[in-house]
Amino acid sequence: MDTILVTGFGPYGNTPVNPANQSAEALDGQIIAGVRVVGVEAPSYWFKCIDTVVSAIEKHNPVMVIMLGEFGGRAMLTIERIAQNINDSTRYGLHDNDGLTQQGEPVVPGGPAAYYATLPLRAMVLAMRKAGFPADISDAAGTLMCNHLMYGVIHHVESNKLPIRAGWIHLPALPEVAATDAFLGSPSMSLDTTVGGLKVAIQAAIEHKLDVDMPVRSCWQI
Repeated sequence: MDTILVTGFGPYGNTPVNPANQSAEALDGQIIAGVRVVGVEAPSYWFKCIDTVVSAIEKHNPVMVIMLGEFGGRAMLTIERIAQNINDSTRYGLHDNDGLTQQGEPVVPGGPAAYYATLPLRAMVLAMRKAGFPADISDAAGTLMCNHLMYGVIHHVESNKLPIRAGWIHLPALPEVAATDAFLGSPSMSLDTTVGGLKVAIQAAIEHKLDVDMPVRSCWQI
């Protein structure tokens, strides 16, 4: 049986409860469209997160890697199109769980400026919308550890010519975070809704080796 690797960060920075690792845990062991899902928590440390996911790829030999992270302020499940070769956390006043910041440093010195995700983005978004889950394509993954991990993993796949499709889905904050004084009123999505949308997205990714050739209206530009 084929395997899909789903990764998610735990708490870090301003995120006391992360929907990413909770979603990866909820999906772990599930069978979607005949494919087994393996959920892995990525450590919230620069570079160590890449090493952890690369080790998981070597262990599980997946046909697809879908990485998850929270994007506070977004109200939809957003599938990233591009990962950039840059780390820049000081602009957000954030650091990893070791207290390490990055300012204009490359993910991979000498690597390409950017990589495109190799998931069928339009098919996944349309499937989620049809099933009642708000979703969109994003062209801005930020310059924090989400972009960092996405770039690092796709670089590993491309450099080693692995037959693996890979990409990133950003998730809204959980309601319990949006209920706190620090984040009061922020967009949020329940874990059940988030996981439900991810299941639909994963199934669409399995069923579409190539993306659909049809327009997807977008209202999310950042």
